Formats: sequence, structure tokens, C-alpha cells
Amino acid sequence: QVQLVESGGGLVQAGGSLRLSCAASGLTFSSNAMGWFRQAPGKEREFVAAITWKGNSIAYADSVKGRFTISRDNAKNTLWLQMNSLKPEDTAVYYCTSRLYGSISLRETDYDYWGQGTQVTVSS
Repeated sequence: QVQLVESGGGLVQAGGSLRLSCAASGLTFSSNAMGWFRQAPGKEREFVAAITWKGNSIAYADSVKGRFTISRDNAKNTLWLQMNSLKPEDTAVYYCTSRLYGSISLRETDYDYWGQGTQVTVSS
């Protein structure tokens, strides 16, 4: 059974930092591209960041470039999203996702597995 379990969300003041983690099981983690999406209330789910299975290619949404960092540790089957300089507009449920290919995609429909999401709330 494939499972992606996010953790690390919470409430933080604007300008603060959070680190999200995604623990993967039931899949060949090192062979899968991984990513993060987020969804704010009343809005569509949007791409945040993705990383190839080798970690040699990374993509970020323009809105988070320079503030967020995606990384992975294949030996630990873990994906991270380091979020710095957080803004109120970053408030959303953040989802970890994986696809059955090593290359990354910015399309939500190209991903095969999803975590339950973790809430990030950034106050003014």
C-alpha cells in the first residue's frame, strides 16, 4: 500500500519558516519524481515544487522561488520542503505527491499518489 504522510505544518507568523516532511512507503522512492502542491480554501490546487528521482533537476513555482527549497533523501524515503520568508498568501493545505516516473511534471494529473495534506497557516 503506497502511503505518503506529510508532517511539519502549523501556524507561523509572516517572515517565519517551516519545514515540511513527507515520509513515503510502499513505493520505490528512489525511482519516483516527487513534488509539492498546495490548495487554499476556495482555490484550485497549484504546483509548488518538484524534484527528479536523482535530484538533478528541480522546478519551483514563480511565487515561491528564492523562498522555498525542495530536497529528498532516497535512503530515508523522505521528501522535504523548506519554507522561508513565509507570507500570508502561502496559507494552504500542502500535499506531497509522487509519480511513477523519474522525470518531473508541473501538472497535477501527472502524479499518481498523494498524501493527506498538512495545513500551513501564516499570520500577519
